[in-house]
Amino acid sequence: MQLQLDNNKKELKSHGTYAFPVNVSYEQLSRYERKSFLWHWHKEIELTILLQGEMQYQVNDTIYHLQAGEGLFCNSNRLHTGSSCHDSDCIYISTTFHPRFLYGYEDSVIQNKYLNTITKHPGLHSLAFSPDIPWQKEVLDELSAIWMLSKQPSATYEMELQWRLTHIWMFLWNHLSHQTNSSGNSESKHTDRLKNILMYIQEHYAEKITLADIAATANICQSECCRFFKKHMNESLFDYLLSFRIEKSLPLLVDQQLSITEISNLCGFSSSSYYTKVFREHMGCTPTAYQAGHFV
Repeated sequence: MQLQLDNNKKELKSHGTYAFPVNVSYEQLSRYERKSFLWHWHKEIELTILLQGEMQYQVNDTIYHLQAGEGLFCNSNRLHTGSSCHDSDCIYISTTFHPRFLYGYEDSVIQNKYLNTITKHPGLHSLAFSPDIPWQKEVLDELSAIWMLSKQPSATYEMELQWRLTHIWMFLWNHLSHQTNSSGNSESKHTDRLKNILMYIQEHYAEKITLADIAATANICQSECCRFFKKHMNESLFDYLLSFRIEKSLPLLVDQQLSITEISNLCGFSSSSYYTKVFREHMGCTPTAYQAGHFV
């Protein structure tokens, strides 16, 4: 499987309902093609705790190497992605919730004083939780309790879940809300630029894309575009484009309705031979072998 995104790389997955905007889910990286989920963002806040394995989790340009027992806070509207370490699996619990689940109604004191000071702070995009830090261990304990509660909901499940998330938010507010970050506005500008580049690639990956095209959408020169992307994404722009095209080809291979040549054309490769070459480099096998492996 893979995340479903719109053209702006906003995740389409439902994070609960309007009446109860919370989703607690059991996740495994092995369920995703290539044991990773694509860059995306959503308005909901995301709290993660790892049960087994390790994960490389990136938010904006910050990379975290998370291990079992550790966790992460990913703020609202921040770009993030995750992948396995050493090609091993990772099992984790993801709790996502819309900020209004805690603040109730627009322009309330709770929203303005406690939520907006963190969710709208350009420099506070994420934080890793370690069980070695007392207050963070309490957050991790709450996340574990939320998972157990979701498996066996009590008669007061909704109220208890709101209480536990509020408790977590109190810890975050006490330790994060007074931070200042002079680079916050610059970081926000960088994030917007990254979103523009990623959006352009998602919309045009099936076409012939030039560096000039991508640089124009980011409103920077070509050389700076390459340096900027490499710095913030930890891979070259060209490598990311190839990797994204391979990712988009996987469901088409599994579907078995199109030929390898047709798939390569639909995913932006100049020829089926070049597609096969790049596929082998990324996946360790040919497209045909990958296709056959899903129907043995």
